[in-house]
Amino acid sequence: MGNVRPRDLPALHRLLGEAEIAEIASRYPRERLRDALREVLDELRQRIGHGEDVPAQALTPAAIAQDTLRRLDYLDSDGLWHVINATGVVLHTNLGRAPLAPRAAQAAARAGAGYSDLEFDRESGRRGSRQDHLEGLLRRLTGAPAALVVNNNAAAVFLVLRTLAAGRETVISRGELVEIGGSFRIPDVLRESGSILREVGTTNRTHLRDYEGAIGPDTAALLRVHPSNFRQIGFTARVEGEELARLAGAAGILFLEDLGSGAVAALADEPTVMDVLRSGADIVTMSGDKLLGGPQAGIVLGREDLVARLRRAPLYRALRPDKMTIAALAETLRLYLAVGPQAVPAVRMLQSGERELKRLANGLGGRLRTAGVACRVVPLAGRAGGGSLPETTLPSWGVALEADDLEGLHRRLRLGRPSVVGRIEGERLLLDVRTVLPGETAELVAAVVAAYSPNA
Repeated sequence: MGNVRPRDLPALHRLLGEAEIAEIASRYPRERLRDALREVLDELRQRIGHGEDVPAQALTPAAIAQDTLRRLDYLDSDGLWHVINATGVVLHTNLGRAPLAPRAAQAAARAGAGYSDLEFDRESGRRGSRQDHLEGLLRRLTGAPAALVVNNNAAAVFLVLRTLAAGRETVISRGELVEIGGSFRIPDVLRESGSILREVGTTNRTHLRDYEGAIGPDTAALLRVHPSNFRQIGFTARVEGEELARLAGAAGILFLEDLGSGAVAALADEPTVMDVLRSGADIVTMSGDKLLGGPQAGIVLGREDLVARLRRAPLYRALRPDKMTIAALAETLRLYLAVGPQAVPAVRMLQSGERELKRLANGLGGRLRTAGVACRVVPLAGRAGGGSLPETTLPSWGVALEADDLEGLHRRLRLGRPSVVGRIEGERLLLDVRTVLPGETAELVAAVVAAYSPNA
């Protein structure tokens, strides 16, 4: 095992004559097979060149044939692969953030598979508004006077600033000029929107007097931004929303708050959107696919006159959500109202208790051992992810797998069908049950067994 060299790689022309490869050749055109084999060999060569401990078994015709077949199957697969998230990160951005509730997914599928009353008033027979399917639900759930939905929270912030503060100053604390995932920078959004950035305070401390001193005839708004997964500790100061709302009201300008993750349910010390609205914000923006647990969307809540201006803005048409997003979000909101937050998978996972998670981990461990996989049930620590609840550790449970080649085992799991993503810590590959959805356990066990027996 291990210590292989680039010259140990089998030659492409020899591989094409092996029985394992010939079996694949009966299913795929020779040129496609040749290209896939070449990619597999190049990847192995790079792994060896980077000093990775590649086992000699990975260079056998059987192992190379299996990697090649996975690659060809992936190219022939329909769209996104199903991934079992065993990382313990609930809102895993790379894995699509919040999984939808079954009813929300079904609603999106129905909307996509046929016609709907997306912009049709069935009573009058005339054109309606797609926002009508969401605004009433959002108002009931949050208590906001008015609501508007666009395609993501970055779009919501951009639309608000472009419509309500273009050509005028927006005052923001230097401590909130953050960059979050995907190189999304608040200063860049301000500049692109046409609003003029006016920084106040210092990186670690901003006081009410800093905002007061910055307000002038060109000021349009005070902006408070959720810091996402950025946190400061120690000698810090941040002005509360209630104080900024009073200051903005007295000065005749707007107070805008970007809540980011957008919690509706009580989660750790995260403020809920209802709390922020009660603090007096004129406009609040938030995500639909983070702590709310719905599809990707940007939600704008606030004063009726301001939301009406956003709805009339020419830019809104470029940012409006599609019918499947509207259907999934509407069903998610109905679940909150009719059943409660626990009906939403992301919220349920975030609130899962240790006793229940340990029970699930014992069940998974038992099934794996029955299938011949040695593993241990262990306590773990998960995270919310997606820039949400960055200081909150989620006590969890899962199973620990061991192997001579952990990276190889994890790679086989990732490339399987379904794909399984865990995390490697030290000499263990960890599978956290917090983020394994109901009904996925049997698939997870089968995937682990297959990854341990790649040539079976």
